Amino acid sequence: MPDPSPRPATRIVDLSHPIRAGLVTYPGLPAPSITPHLTRAASRGAYAPGTEFAMDVITMIGNTGTYLDSPYHRYADGPDLAGLDLGTLVGLRAEVFHLADVSDAGARGIRAEAFENRDVRGAAVLLHTGWDRLFGTPEYGTDAPFLTREGAEWLIEAGAQLVGIDSVNIDDTQSGGERPAHSLLLAAGVHVVEHLTRLGDVPAQGARFTAAPPAVEGFGTFPVRAYAELPA
Repeated sequence: MPDPSPRPATRIVDLSHPIRAGLVTYPGLPAPSITPHLTRAASRGAYAPGTEFAMDVITMIGNTGTYLDSPYHRYADGPDLAGLDLGTLVGLRAEVFHLADVSDAGARGIRAEAFENRDVRGAAVLLHTGWDRLFGTPEYGTDAPFLTREGAEWLIEAGAQLVGIDSVNIDDTQSGGERPAHSLLLAAGVHVVEHLTRLGDVPAQGARFTAAPPAVEGFGTFPVRAYAELPA
């Protein structure tokens, strides 16, 4: 029988960027294209009068919008999107670190001391830098905040389940190709979510975070509808 008890009232904060044709997420990567497979007008001849449908095709790289990296993105023998445990992606306790001064003050690298005195075991660690204000502009990909190697090591040791950031990359893209945060986190089974937005609307503690991609085999990264649930 259905549970008659009412669910606790919650407020949802959408933390994802909308995807649209032509959207530039990561400078240099292709933008998505959306084309019709079946238009509403064409569908009218196949269905009963007054019944019509639209079917569309989207072509895009997995690194589009707000997306999650699985270990397969970095490691050939790591779990792909279909191999992820939903229990590690849905309803995670959120520990939000409001670090907007990282970008304002020019101290781009987020270090381990930013996480001291916080319990992150089993949590989604969400890094609010304020860089999402530049999303979709040429400036978004330059001098962006990132998680340092030491910060990634600290979060792994502390037992974080997921790390998300509202910046162009969890790593410093101006480091000459090194990707220590990706390499360490994904090797440890810690999920990575990039290009979050509106983290300023989520309190430091008390929210639940969800970011689940479709179960695509042989694929390493894909957009998610990331959101936070807060008590109403």
